[in-house]
Amino acid sequence: MTSNVASARPIRVLIVDDHEMVRSGLAAFMQGSSDLELVGEASTGEEAIELCLRLEPDVVLMDMMMPGIGGVEATRTIHERYPQVRILALTSFPEEGLVQQALQAGAFSYLLKSVASADLACAIRDAVAGRPTLSPEATQALIRQATRPTPPGQDLSPREREVLSLMKQGLGNKSIADELSISRSTVDFHVSNILGKLGVSSRTEAVAFAIQNRLVD
Repeated sequence: MTSNVASARPIRVLIVDDHEMVRSGLAAFMQGSSDLELVGEASTGEEAIELCLRLEPDVVLMDMMMPGIGGVEATRTIHERYPQVRILALTSFPEEGLVQQALQAGAFSYLLKSVASADLACAIRDAVAGRPTLSPEATQALIRQATRPTPPGQDLSPREREVLSLMKQGLGNKSIADELSISRSTVDFHVSNILGKLGVSSRTEAVAFAIQNRLVD
């Protein structure tokens, strides 16, 4: 991955992630690139939206899985309010639903957190130059989604079926998180994926569809 982007000033970057260790690692990486300037850090989507107004970054490194306003919704809001800002989705999840949601919300590029530092630096420079970057995993996820003609609900993952089964029992997202010993933001992500895969707009419709099509016991 190469880039010949030249800039009269450093590229202003905002880091958004709810994990302090991730933010610290990205901040340390930024210090090694003279043409990249870390202008701020946010731990929530709400904070990211506010800082975009105050700091006017060129690029936002956006985690997709955060409590409160998640990365997808924060991306959508920032893209609508500040279309000149390039948003790079930087996440541990290459799932098809999340990749599509992020890009539809306005993410310019989609990379996994395992990306090499040099490749991330190039992706930031390329974003400013108008060249999007997709990780190979994200590209494969999009291809799978586009070429797999499955009936609604048949592509639910085992975990999504677990979540849907608990939704059928009437549990809210917090209770589902407690039941499965996972974070609330992860449950939110699974529920969003379930609604998208079933082609419905509410939990009630999802449960009704699941019962009608015998997707869960």
